[in-house]
Amino acid sequence: MMRGFFIALEGSDGSGKTTILNGIKAHFAQEGIPVLYTREPGGTPIAEKIRAILLDPAHQEMDPMTEALLYAASRAQHVREVILPALAEGKILLSDRFVLSSLVYQGIARGVGLEKVAAINAYATGGLTPDLTLFLDVDPLTVLRRKAHHVQQDRLEKAGDAFFQNVYNGYQQAIRTMNNVVVVDASKSPEEVIAASWKAIDRALTSRQEK
Repeated sequence: MMRGFFIALEGSDGSGKTTILNGIKAHFAQEGIPVLYTREPGGTPIAEKIRAILLDPAHQEMDPMTEALLYAASRAQHVREVILPALAEGKILLSDRFVLSSLVYQGIARGVGLEKVAAINAYATGGLTPDLTLFLDVDPLTVLRRKAHHVQQDRLEKAGDAFFQNVYNGYQQAIRTMNNVVVVDASKSPEEVIAASWKAIDRALTSRQEK
C-alpha cells in the first residue's frame, strides 16, 4: 500500500484558513477522493484538552516556553494517534496547522528561539514533516481588519497588533528553512485562493503518482 499524503495549511490568524480549508475539502469531495481533516492544536481528545488550556483568555500569564511545550505535547499525541495511523493506511490527511506554526508563533514571535522550538518539535513528532505545506500569505493590516470582526477572541488573538506583525515576519523567515512549502497569495478573493491552493495540491499529488 502506498503511504498516505500529508498536507498542512498555515497562515496567521485571520488569513482565511477556515474558508480555504472548506474549499479544499469541497474539491476533494467533487473528485471523489476521501480526505481526513484534522487540526492543531487538537485532533484527539487529549490534544483538544491541551488546546483549551492554550487558548483560554484567562491564561495570560502563561510563559512562552510553557506555551511551546504544550503545543509540542499536543502535537506528539496528534501525530501518534491520528497522523501516523492515517498515513500508514494510505489516507490523504489535511491538517489546519503543524510544526511551522510553532516555529513562527513560539520560536520567533514569542522569542523562545527558532532552533529550540524546532528541536522540541522534532522530538515530539519523530521528525515527521508534511508532504506539502500551503502558506496563506496576507499582509498584517488585512489580517487585523479581518480579526476586528471577531466578537470573542482567544488568548492568542488578544496578543496585540505588534505580535501579529512579528508572526507575519516570522512566517517569511521560517518558510525559508522548510521543504515543500507553496506560498499562496491570500489577499485575493476566497475563490481565487481556493483555486490556487487546489492547483498546488493537485500538482503535488500528480507528481507523487508519477514517481
